[in-house]
Amino acid sequence: MKEEYQFPLEEYMPRERFERIKRFAQDKETPCLILDLDVVRSKYEELRKNLPYGKIFYAVKANPNDAVVSLLRDLGSSFDVATRYELDQLLRLGVTTDRMSFGNTIKKERDIAYFYDKGVRLFATDSFEDVDKIARAAPKSRVFFRILTEGLGADWPLSRKFGCHPEMTKNLILHARDRGLDPYGISFHVGSQQRDIGQWSTALSTVSNIFNWAEDHGVKLKMINMGGGFPADYTDPTNPIEHYAGDILSYLKNNFTEEMPEIIIEPGRSMTGNCGVLVTEIVNIAKKSTHDLYHWVFLDIGKFGGLIETLDEAIKYPIYFEKSGPTLDIILAGPTCDSMDILYEKTPYDMPAGTKIGERAYILTTGAYTQSYSSIYFNGFPPLNAYVLE
Repeated sequence: MKEEYQFPLEEYMPRERFERIKRFAQDKETPCLILDLDVVRSKYEELRKNLPYGKIFYAVKANPNDAVVSLLRDLGSSFDVATRYELDQLLRLGVTTDRMSFGNTIKKERDIAYFYDKGVRLFATDSFEDVDKIARAAPKSRVFFRILTEGLGADWPLSRKFGCHPEMTKNLILHARDRGLDPYGISFHVGSQQRDIGQWSTALSTVSNIFNWAEDHGVKLKMINMGGGFPADYTDPTNPIEHYAGDILSYLKNNFTEEMPEIIIEPGRSMTGNCGVLVTEIVNIAKKSTHDLYHWVFLDIGKFGGLIETLDEAIKYPIYFEKSGPTLDIILAGPTCDSMDILYEKTPYDMPAGTKIGERAYILTTGAYTQSYSSIYFNGFPPLNAYVLE
């Protein structure tokens, strides 16, 4: 055992808000996700204040809850759409297609046609084959070209699978023009939960070079899509959004001295991460040997129930136990019969020694990429339920 258990709850939320969430969840079966829309509203307004030059396209995949999407619709957000299923949801909720982009570079031609038929005219791309599909299924549409980035400094990198080399991007621009499309802009993503602000500088320098090259070849690009990357409040420290916004504006002014392009940002994690608290029950507390230094704590939620971003212990969620007293070093794992379902074994976590089986724990900053990642009936467990705080 170590010293008294201390958890900095008020670094993540006011205690009054936590107590309100706890009361609201007391009659809900665990695991469940509690969403506070006031936090989503606050995060949207924070982005608008600090990046007024950027048009927000919320990344629906982060949290597609109807209440979240409807709030952002009413606040004026546009939307980054990844599939026809997200498109159908947005249409059902009354979002017009002029507020959408098809931001997935991996898409079937018939899905491109579906978006086009519904009125979407802005498409992401990163390959010749995809450009050809867009040219056939969505003629004369605007396209923006995603470039590869390293993703250094990101807790959840997005390199390799998406984007293409800047030199290849130049050829794609001319190919799209020749196929009758409108080469509209360049996009990049510096990696999710990006803590190195300098990664935007590197990406924007590359984008500036492409803009200049394109103009020399008769193509006037008009837009930069800077993707997501702004952080939520997990256990590892990050800079405040003001620091990100100030440095990014400086990078833009340094690289685009004559005319500022249209700027798009695609927040997901930073918009909804802080709005969620995942309520979970402790299923078992056990040791693997008599002299084991660690207690294994098994929760009723794990990787397959919505915490897949604990893969390689990449995203480190704050986890709050309510008891006080001396602490135990613990290993946290989920409930499924898959040996991969261990949340944290290398990252230090602790809990009060008096914590009992059947009590609840609260996993904070779980509003993004939890319910949307939860599996469909692995081991028979149902998908994660979410409730909007009333």
